[in-house]
Amino acid sequence: MESGPTSRIPNLLHFFFFLALTVVSFVLSEIALLALAHGTSVEASLKDQRLQLFVNVLTYVIALSAAFLLMPLFWNRSFSVGLKWNFAKASPWLGLGGLVLGFAAQGVTVFIPHPKELPIEEMFHNPAIIWFLVVFAVVIGPLFEEVVFRGFLLPGIAIAIDWLRIPRGATDFETVENLHAWRESTGYSSVALIVSSLITSALFAAIHGPQLGYTVPALALLMGVSLVLCFVRIRTDSVAASTVVHGCYNLSVFLTLFVSTSGFRHLDKI
Repeated sequence: MESGPTSRIPNLLHFFFFLALTVVSFVLSEIALLALAHGTSVEASLKDQRLQLFVNVLTYVIALSAAFLLMPLFWNRSFSVGLKWNFAKASPWLGLGGLVLGFAAQGVTVFIPHPKELPIEEMFHNPAIIWFLVVFAVVIGPLFEEVVFRGFLLPGIAIAIDWLRIPRGATDFETVENLHAWRESTGYSSVALIVSSLITSALFAAIHGPQLGYTVPALALLMGVSLVLCFVRIRTDSVAASTVVHGCYNLSVFLTLFVSTSGFRHLDKI
């Protein structure tokens, strides 16, 4: 499964294919939600936080499962190898680094002007889903987001940039030779990695805009966090490594919440 004519994966076509899988998975999950919530209006189902968390989890599970089965058909290697999962590179020290990064970011937010209550904090007031939310935010969410952004998008953009930068020779033969050499190589240029990290991080921050009330300083901070995750992914050559950092970064938020609410017993204190 690991042999193949090129290591230029995942490219942007693979990224968009995975997005299509995610959209289909979301539609199927919403249909499953409406079937399970029989007797409940569609509007009420869409506003129910517990049901929407269920939809998110089911969407991520279906999309990742489909990618795990289908991507090897395009890559001629296993999903984990093609994605550069590399679990062995996910050192526990990276988890500690994620916690430090998370607490540091919380310290910075004290000095950032933002609305009295951010949209994402509304879910923190619901004791019925708080533990489920912890599992989702620390394990499931980071896993899916790292696969999307650091697994597919980061290398996909870098591949596209390096392709655009391939020297086009004076003759067709020289151009073909340059393209062949690039296709058979495995690395990325520094320019491609830097630009790809910036674009990936900007998009990463943008999708979290609704949760942060589109507060520009908060989005800028999140973009900085994403750049750190990109650096970890590039430096370790491991999506598992950036996932550990991401998960522990999110964990820091809930550790703070756990302490400040006496073990989630007084969420009204938020």
